[in-house]
Amino acid sequence: MKIALFGGSFDPIHREHIRLAQEAQRILGLDKLIFIPSFRAPHKSTGAVAEGEDRLRLCRIACNGMPFAEASGYELEAGGTSYTYLTCRAFREKYPSAELFFLVGADMLEDFFSWRCPEEILKCVTLVACGREKAIDPALCARFRERFHTDVVCLPWTGEAVSSSDVRVSLAFGDRERAERLLSQDVLGEIEARGLYRYPLQEGALGLLTPVRRAHSERVARMAVKRARSLKIPERKALIASMLHDCGKYVTADSPLLKGFVPPEDVPPPVLHQFTGAFIAETSFAVTEEDILDAIRYHTSGRPEMTALGKLVYLADLLEEGRDFEGIGRLRALFYEDLDACLCAALERQLAYLNEQGQPVYPLTAATYQWIKTQHISRF
Repeated sequence: MKIALFGGSFDPIHREHIRLAQEAQRILGLDKLIFIPSFRAPHKSTGAVAEGEDRLRLCRIACNGMPFAEASGYELEAGGTSYTYLTCRAFREKYPSAELFFLVGADMLEDFFSWRCPEEILKCVTLVACGREKAIDPALCARFRERFHTDVVCLPWTGEAVSSSDVRVSLAFGDRERAERLLSQDVLGEIEARGLYRYPLQEGALGLLTPVRRAHSERVARMAVKRARSLKIPERKALIASMLHDCGKYVTADSPLLKGFVPPEDVPPPVLHQFTGAFIAETSFAVTEEDILDAIRYHTSGRPEMTALGKLVYLADLLEEGRDFEGIGRLRALFYEDLDACLCAALERQLAYLNEQGQPVYPLTAATYQWIKTQHISRF
């Protein structure tokens, strides 16, 4: 009997998870494939967004169209950090005579060398990997063989680069068209019926934006959320700050939303909306966390002593995929490599551009550049 274990957060399970399961079953001749949602994955310190029972329910719904597939609550019932070696050991004991496989994507294969007790995993299962957008690097397979004295099975199939975080952003922004491309119809229906991956401020905040600005904010959120985990910033904070960062852009001074708002002195018009946005976020949408309010309040100008969240939103706003200017490719690469270096380079470029155009520089932006320049240089 051939059985494949497929572990992950599945937060939520999306079409690429399903496609990988189907291709693995076809190529390996599986009798059974078992989705195993994690309680808390070792590499996700901020935890899952949806509750475990919801993620398990969605996995079981996804299995309805795959007679060979089922979903197990083993890791959810075990609780704690979900270490793969313990899961593989448990399923080896449950299926002592089966040929067991464990499915991973290319990114997980790269991380496998640092997993807890990888040799124990390989005593229980054969590792099976598939590429995302491109085939598995043969050099990685050779490194695997040299370290573990066994081969990883590489599926002759390459999936698309879809992430659950991308799905969550689409759901948070009510982008149903994109969600329909990423989720099965039954899974999306259950998510909508249960109100999963929604935020209380969602409709009111997005209702203040034009369609173009709403699409921009969604792209900002997608970029910020993608980077947030490596910075140990909770996804919720990155998403809320991105969703609200431009909420004051089209609100006029006589709006009831700005009753009691006192603008700082000498703020140029293009910058004012960052201050009105923070005010509206706090007074109309009950945002109380100062780091979120701070990220909104300075997302256009920056400020000295910026928080990690503030830097994240500032740069995601500047570099989201809808933007296009000379040098943006280099800045986007830096965004994922070194946030401080990216901020320093971005501000340097912005100040140079304003000077070239003969436009005034907002003093807070100039001060931010001097601060980050000093911080960046002092690291070397």
